[in-house]
Amino acid sequence: AGRICDFAGCENRPDLEPKNVYGWFWSATREKIQATNRIPQGWGYNPWSQTGHKKRPQPDNAEYDINQTKEQCLSVLNNVYNDGIAWHDVACYHEKPVICEDNDELLRYVAATNPGIRL
Repeated sequence: AGRICDFAGCENRPDLEPKNVYGWFWSATREKIQATNRIPQGWGYNPWSQTGHKKRPQPDNAEYDINQTKEQCLSVLNNVYNDGIAWHDVACYHEKPVICEDNDELLRYVAATNPGIRL
């Protein structure tokens, strides 16, 4: 959680540092969660794929090497890399189906901000 700093020298600018370091949260409940680049506490397995475009474990930020676009979104891919159903980091411009918790408050928000959406 924080600000995107994607130009040379930005790491030396305190005004561009994240406001809330390790500020990951589950949007439906607004509860803080641990960082998602490691096995979540209490999980018996690693949800991240062990492969991807660069044939390296996820997250790998592979698209940055391709077109300088950061992979700041999570996608649950279904065997795209012969890896079963697994988490991958992807650039956020990719249109993918959305996984949405069945939460009345969240569903009302989605309906109100997306007229005509079929939920």
